[in-house]
Amino acid sequence: MHALVGENGAGKSTLMKILYGMQKPDEGTIVIDGQQVSFSSPADAISRGIGMVHQHFMLADNLTVLENVVLGSEKLYGIGGGARKKIKEISDRYGLGVRPDVLVEDLGVADRQRVEILKVLFRGAKTLILDEPTAVLVPQEVDALFDNLRELKSEGLSVIFISHKLGEVLSVADDITVIRRGTTVGTAIPSQITSRQLAEMMVGSELPTPETAESTVTDRAVLEVRNLTVYTSGMVTLGESSASYLMDEVNRGEVKRVLDDVSFTIHAGEVMGIAGVEGNGQTELIDALIGTKNADSGTVHFLGEDITPWATRRRRESGVGYIPEDRHRQGLLLESPLWENRILGHVTEKPNAKGFWLDPKGAQADTRRIVEEYDVRTPGIDVTAASLSGGNQQKLIVGREMSHNPKFLIAAHPTRGVDVGAQAQIWDRIREARREGLAVLLISADLDELIGLSDTLRVIYNGRLVADADPATITPEELGSAMTGAASGHLEHVETTDDDAGPEDEAR
Repeated sequence: MHALVGENGAGKSTLMKILYGMQKPDEGTIVIDGQQVSFSSPADAISRGIGMVHQHFMLADNLTVLENVVLGSEKLYGIGGGARKKIKEISDRYGLGVRPDVLVEDLGVADRQRVEILKVLFRGAKTLILDEPTAVLVPQEVDALFDNLRELKSEGLSVIFISHKLGEVLSVADDITVIRRGTTVGTAIPSQITSRQLAEMMVGSELPTPETAESTVTDRAVLEVRNLTVYTSGMVTLGESSASYLMDEVNRGEVKRVLDDVSFTIHAGEVMGIAGVEGNGQTELIDALIGTKNADSGTVHFLGEDITPWATRRRRESGVGYIPEDRHRQGLLLESPLWENRILGHVTEKPNAKGFWLDPKGAQADTRRIVEEYDVRTPGIDVTAASLSGGNQQKLIVGREMSHNPKFLIAAHPTRGVDVGAQAQIWDRIREARREGLAVLLISADLDELIGLSDTLRVIYNGRLVADADPATITPEELGSAMTGAASGHLEHVETTDDDAGPEDEAR
């Protein structure tokens, strides 16, 4: 298992695209099993046993999991029973929990990643390239993934592992290669290097921490959510059907509550963190708050005003910022230039608009400012968003949202796939705005980030807020345990030793 690390834009993904046949090298050689090879397409790489799981998934939303897995490889096992049997066999063997008949558009980020891994294994890959595989996984899921990878390794597979989570790199890799600005700057053996030393090799600075020392929480409520309930997509809302009919549907199991009677308040200067395994209602909560999905019952009050019936644009104009959980699907137009992406979500606001008209020059000038202030590494503002690395795309989105001085910010995985330097910048921006009275809902799979940045912590499980914790005392392990449903209520940190830690302590 060979780890490849480096800051955003260092060339990691480009290197892997070359190895996977998506891009042709100008110079150099690739040797597999002692034989020099040249790939003109991913099909050539796949035929040589190389499979890649991209940081941004390559799946067709309108197809089922089974259809996505067999697409392009129909000759292997057919498209019926043979393929289904093979998918189930791989899924069970590696604990992936993949459901063949579910539409990909209905899956969360973590489930999509498992489909991508299964798709690669389905094709018989012997060398597996994983680009940021743990970006949105909680500790238990990371452990399960690493167990799967170790099992693959024991069967003779090779794994190339790209990650910005240096602790994970040190725990799972056999060797590490560090690249900076497109060239190899060093190699390391995990047992002989620390996270701090590895970070310094990558970016020339120490590893940042998300810790927030001072409290800035006020008693002024910015967002008040009361009894918010959302049912599975595709059903009618209460306004179109009777409550009794809806409950009949629920009782028959034809629909389910994906968000169940959720209530909370976020004050000015407060970061409230939501911890939960992917798919437990976080996405539906975000949709209900930003207005892309109607709540079936309950209310949302923003600065004392009921915004439950408001459209998304009105919420945005009133001061709701949004860093989406999937920047490609929800945050960017990949084939449009950076300055057009700067306008997204803020088409009616300055500097993007003058009255009823868009103001391209104003948007372009402000995009240059964001590029400079947020260190978005790009040759210019006219290049497409797709040409930037994932971390630089994320910095552009954060810069866009913070530029409108939001009063309430929904931050979903704000540092997903960014290097340690960019992480520190994004954390600093959130802390700075928090000191000025910003209220933040933070949803993240990085439990250190959740604990370090949050003033209050809530745990979501099966669409309900089941537990709360004090960020000053809770550990990532205890929080991760609660996320699996093993604990509820107020979580207290328990000091144990190896000798006296029993099952009750572990559960608690």
